[in-house]
Amino acid sequence: MLHRKIYQLCADGREVSVFLRDQQRWIEPAHIVDIEGDLVTIRYETDEDDEVSSWEEMVRLESIGAISQKLASVPRGNTEILVSEDCHEAEQIHPNSKEGNDKTSG
Repeated sequence: MLHRKIYQLCADGREVSVFLRDQQRWIEPAHIVDIEGDLVTIRYETDEDDEVSSWEEMVRLESIGAISQKLASVPRGNTEILVSEDCHEAEQIHPNSKEGNDKTSG
């Protein structure tokens, strides 16, 4: 199951966080760039002492304890969330839409 999910994230090119159970550390943000057998290639960057370094690690599939991805983020504080009126009509959420009522009934 994990192998299929990793393959899907690799194909989609999504940014992920990877927990390596044998090293007890998170690699974030990262991209899964290749899967070959039980080896997974992960690419990520670190920023230390005003120097950005790009890394690529090959880890065994069994070393991966968890993978997560950020779905969304919202700024904290008294900032107003910007909403675009230019998005496609099908993607807009209307408070009293029929679609919203269908989800609550059931």
